[in-house]
Amino acid sequence: MEILGALTFLNIYTLAELEVGEHFLWKIGNFSIHGQVFLNSWIVIGLLVIASLAATRNIQKIPSGIQNFMEYVLEFIRDLVRNQIGEKEYREWVPFVGTLFLFIFVSNWSGALVPWKLVELPSGELAAPTNDINTTVALALLTSLAYFYAGIKKKGLGYFKHYIEPTPILLPIAILEDFTKPLSLSFRLFGNILADELVVAVLVLLVPLFIPLPVMALGLFTSAIQALVFATLAGAYIHEALADHHD
Repeated sequence: MEILGALTFLNIYTLAELEVGEHFLWKIGNFSIHGQVFLNSWIVIGLLVIASLAATRNIQKIPSGIQNFMEYVLEFIRDLVRNQIGEKEYREWVPFVGTLFLFIFVSNWSGALVPWKLVELPSGELAAPTNDINTTVALALLTSLAYFYAGIKKKGLGYFKHYIEPTPILLPIAILEDFTKPLSLSFRLFGNILADELVVAVLVLLVPLFIPLPVMALGLFTSAIQALVFATLAGAYIHEALADHHD
């Protein structure tokens, strides 16, 4: 039995070391970090910072150009968060939900528009940050932490009462729901972006010019929708945490 247990442990440990595809890894002590994900994430963050600075460098009372565009984006995000969280409490959550939306949106479009494969790395290849499951899981876990924070900040430890309302029998289901929310968020985003990039890559190899163009246009639309869905669900989860369940 001890030998069997040791073999089982070794098998599980070996499976846990499996990786899909090649990666450009950075070694920091005993940790291996996916370098290509960090590189593309910094590029996306840099683009957002540059756009923000350009829009706010010379603010005019009558906006035009990039200032007008960024104000439209801000108004869109405000409406999105207001519709999900409500008029009374939405303001403090605009930065969080807006950052999620903009980062995912620009990441998705970077994968659809930028020919990352032309950039050669020692191993692996560049792609949209949301094309990596680590990124989408991190964003989903941040969303989970956000709605836990929202509920505890408003209700204190009384927030956890909803796990046993209206009956303690529902406790396992309520706990399972908290696990499925980040799983659903992360795998939906990752799966859609990965599938879109794979379809475009295959079509480019088979028919290099005209056929992939409509698929790429559809991919841009799908990428925008995925960013909107993620941000909308994040707002909905925060609203659920803030809501009074006895109402």
